[in-house]
Amino acid sequence: MQISITARHCEIASGVRTFAQTRLEKLGKYAKDIHGIHVIVQPEGKEHQAEITLSLNGHEFVSKELHPEAGAAIEKAADRMEEQLRRFKEKRIGRRHNGAAKEIPLGSPRAEEDDEEEA
Repeated sequence: MQISITARHCEIASGVRTFAQTRLEKLGKYAKDIHGIHVIVQPEGKEHQAEITLSLNGHEFVSKELHPEAGAAIEKAADRMEEQLRRFKEKRIGRRHNGAAKEIPLGSPRAEEDDEEEA
């Protein structure tokens, strides 16, 4: 997973960069197929805007947050991105398990037991 951090029209301290790296590496527990994460930090008036773009196989997630401090803006955007990935993971797993559990083949012993109970 490649993580890139860009600062537009401002400077980001090295401590904030390392914090962002470690914080975004934790997103790997929600999806193993993350291709890259791109963070853009830019000033918006008296605040900093952090935009995180994450790309998966066939999907792209974007999270934007504003805060007076750059590190806090990154943290809030990472929290929102984590929530998006958690919901996406539940959706992925739910489809896989629910689809297989609902179908019962007609010739299976379980289908025959259901027929005997009805009679």
